[in-house]
This record gives sequence, structure tokens and C-alpha cells, in this order.
Amino acid sequence: MNTESSDSKAAEPSRTPLLVKRTVIAPDEGDGGSSSSSSSATPLLVLTTLVAVSGSYVFGSAYSLFGSILTIGAMMGAAVSGRIADYIGRRGTMGLSEILCITGWIAIALSKVPVYIAEITPKNLRGGFTTVHQLMICCGVSMTYLIGAFVSWRALALIGIIPCLVQVIGLPFIPESPRWLAKTGRSKECEAALLHLRGKNADISQEAAEIWEYTETLRQLSEARILDLFQRKYAYSLIVGVGLMVLQQFGGVNGIAFYASFIFISAGFSGSVGTIAMVVVQIPMTALGVLLMDKSGRRPLLLVSAAGTCLGCLMTGFSFYFQDLQMWKAFTPILALVGVLVYTGSFSLGMGGIPWVIMSEIFPINMKGLAGSLVTVVSWLGSWIISYAFNFMMDWSSAGTFFIFSSICGFTVLFIAKLVPETKGRTLEEIQATMNPF
Repeated sequence: MNTESSDSKAAEPSRTPLLVKRTVIAPDEGDGGSSSSSSSATPLLVLTTLVAVSGSYVFGSAYSLFGSILTIGAMMGAAVSGRIADYIGRRGTMGLSEILCITGWIAIALSKVPVYIAEITPKNLRGGFTTVHQLMICCGVSMTYLIGAFVSWRALALIGIIPCLVQVIGLPFIPESPRWLAKTGRSKECEAALLHLRGKNADISQEAAEIWEYTETLRQLSEARILDLFQRKYAYSLIVGVGLMVLQQFGGVNGIAFYASFIFISAGFSGSVGTIAMVVVQIPMTALGVLLMDKSGRRPLLLVSAAGTCLGCLMTGFSFYFQDLQMWKAFTPILALVGVLVYTGSFSLGMGGIPWVIMSEIFPINMKGLAGSLVTVVSWLGSWIISYAFNFMMDWSSAGTFFIFSSICGFTVLFIAKLVPETKGRTLEEIQATMNPF
């Protein structure tokens, strides 16, 4: 059912054109003169981000069917996380997530970390700060690879509790999302949170006015339901958000991550050496993506990243192809190693984190909880399919598996070039009003 009734349209005839006009013009005016566009990284903003992403660290690595079961639990958590985030807030949801995570890491999927960080950061810093979430996941996976070589799995499980405790202890000391506070009508708390995040001497008047204007417009709409997401006005956001998540997963990332050691051994290379090489590549490339996010923009990084994953899968596929033909036996293991490292480094640069950044930016706040849950469920469903099917695909044809992944990554380049918007340097309200005009 369409939530926009004829009565509500008649009652507010001028609000939508005014908001759209304002948000279209704003990006051309430059960043000067706007407190929201020139804000710096205050100590509280940095601390808040670190507390928020502490839980991201606990994502580890797994093997075979166990790896695919992990994604099923995460998918179930994602299905309900949107509603929880809307009712008790982003901060409250992360706290609930980590309490459950201590007894079972699967519940980490309840946390709306990218959405929370996107809502608390100024537009000139939002991309880099939101991608710290992916950097912490990368650090968690990488450290698990390294530490797991020296300690038992029981010790690894206990180590995973530490960042959860850090987040639970730190949550009372960080502010709630100003946009969520505005949505729930808590104006004084919204302004106080903004002032804390931007610095006590910062001028938050323009940013607060933009948030309230947008929130008041959203207030005219009925409470969002899951079917409302499939209205025509949200089609663009849904195609971009769901499309990026599907292509991210079906490019083979979790199959390669879960079975990295198996891939190297199958290619005739040392599994342990190859895995350590992946760790060495992942962290600096993810960190580079964080640094470039708000300088080069989302689209250029995504295009380079997707093209790199295409090349990496192509190289790995040719390695297995030549191996099947009994050609260049001394060369094929090195080609497989280089291919996997090119894939891993390229994925870490952009495709790993930027889809989550864009997902947190393109949906209006009244739909963000439901849309975030839907997109996250799609991501975990794709992750489960790939991680479960990877072994069967490799048994069918190792070369064919990577050629398929390479083709999907190549299609991703086209998808990004044609459909994904550039969101760098624009407020959430500007992005959402141009993508989802009321």
C-alpha cells in the first residue's frame, strides 16, 4: 500500500520541492561556510567510532560447513536488527548485540554499526569513519589467522570476548545517533549529542536545521512497513543497495576467505605461507581505502576495487587451468598466489567496506532500519550460498569456479559505472532527497 495519501500531499504542497531544490543546489556551493561540511574529527567522535567498531573485530574465520552456518545465524539476526535499532536506538542495539555476542558471536549481526557511524559523522569525514568498521573486521580476521597458529580454538573464543567487553563498557559514555533522536522527537537530546560530537564551540545550527527539516518531512509519512520498501520511489536505492551486496558476495569473497588454505594447497603452494601473505595484504589495503574514501570518492575506489577482483580471479582461474593441462607446473602455484593476493588486496580497498558505507547513506531514516535489515539479510544469504557451495564448485572445476567469479566481478564494474551514485561530500539528507524524492 502506498503510504502517501492524497490528504497528506494536499496538506504539505510546498515542502518537497523546497527540500529537493535545496539538496540539489547544496553540493555545487562547495564545502565552505557550512559547519557540517567542515567539521573536524573531535576526540569524542574518534572515541565513539572506536567503541562502535570494537564489536566488528570479533568476526573471525571458519572452515567448511561451519563457516556457512555462521552466516545463517548472522542472517537471522539481521532480519530483526532494523526494528530493534528503530525502537531502542543505534547505541542500545549495539549494546544488546554485544551482550548476546559474549555468549554467541552470531548475535553480532544485530549491530547497526555502519548506520550509526554514518549518522554521527560530518559529511566530509563520513566515508572514512564508516569504513573503519570494515577495517576492524579485517583486523579481527587477520589476527585470528595469526593467533590461531599458536593457540587453541578455546583460547581464540575467549580472546573474542575482549572487544565485546570494551564495547559494552564504552557504550554508556558515547552519545546516541542525533538523527535517531530527532526521529523520536527528542530535540534537546539531539542538539546535545551534536554538540558533544562536533565540539562544544562548534556551530551546529545549520546541521541541526537540516536534520530537523528532513525529519519533519518524514514525519508526514506513515510508519514504514517492509512492503513499503518496494514502492517505486525507493526503487533506485533498493537496486543500488541490494545490487552491491549481491555482487559483493557472489564475487566469491567468502569462498576465498574461508578456503584460502585449501586453495593454496590445491594450487601446489604452501597453505600457511599463502594465508600469512593474505593477512599482510589485507590490513594495509583496507587502511588505504579508509584514508582515500573521502578524498577520491566512493565510485573511483569501487571501480578500481571491482576491476582488481576481476583480474585476481582471472589469474587464479588461469593458474588452475594451466595446472589441469599439465603446463608450466613451476609457474602455476606462483600465479595462484599472486591472483589471490590481487583479489584480496583489491577487495579490501573498496568492495569490502564501501557497499556498507553506501547502504548507510542512501536510505531515508524512516526506511533505514527496514532497508538495512533487508540489505544485510541479502548479504548474509549470498555469503551462505557461496561459502556452502564453494567446495562443490571446486570439485566440479577449480578453473571454472574462478572464471565465474571473475565474470561476476567484471559485471560489478559495469553496475557501479552505470548505477552507483557518488555520495562523497554530501549530507545524508541531500543524498536521500535526490535518490528518494517524496
